[in-house]
Amino acid sequence: MKHQIVRNIRRADADVIETLGRLGVATVHEAQSRRGLMAPFIRPIYPAARVAGSAVTISSQPGDNLMLHAAVEVCKPGDVLVVTTTSESTDGMFGDLLGVSCQAHGVRGLIIDAGIRDTAELTELNFPVWAKAVSAQGTVKSTGGSVNIPVVCAGALVNPGDVVIGDADGVVVVPREWAAEVARLGELRVAKEEITRQRLRNGELGLDFYGLRAKLAELGVEYVDGEV
Repeated sequence: MKHQIVRNIRRADADVIETLGRLGVATVHEAQSRRGLMAPFIRPIYPAARVAGSAVTISSQPGDNLMLHAAVEVCKPGDVLVVTTTSESTDGMFGDLLGVSCQAHGVRGLIIDAGIRDTAELTELNFPVWAKAVSAQGTVKSTGGSVNIPVVCAGALVNPGDVVIGDADGVVVVPREWAAEVARLGELRVAKEEITRQRLRNGELGLDFYGLRAKLAELGVEYVDGEV
């Protein structure tokens, strides 16, 4: 297989990316018809981690972080590295030195379907990372891979330039060409949920608000007076 590094990719509008990041993973996932969610084993290394940016994708050999170093060169400020390996890996492929390098080039964060190391140092750097594992297992820099090609990361298809959003709920991917529409739908959803939240806060039951009494009757659920 031929390896390649694609230098130039198309990215979504910065204001759209900011909006998607503010909306958060759960809202964005719902707004795009529950698509694009990465598997729940991809977790943030610290609870307050949040990120939204354009995906710079990396396909790497397991236990080899050469292509992560190569990818930093083609990143632009606001990008997020999205890393997958050609077979399953939990090796610690990213640590605080790469985190420092990423920050120097404006990279906002990392999403990796493999392992990372130096979690305390990365947390101190305030560099947000979502990973499958934490492992002190070291890596080498000896095998070719590719940058900015379509990849599957934690079960989700990611194309270069797609918007990736990460927070405490996980990571969701928004195709670049959908980004503006998903942001619009997400803001409408937030406004609708605020009305719902206020009604529930005022004591209205979800059974009534969502019209669920009819569903209970349809399913044959009966109310019975008396003690059990």
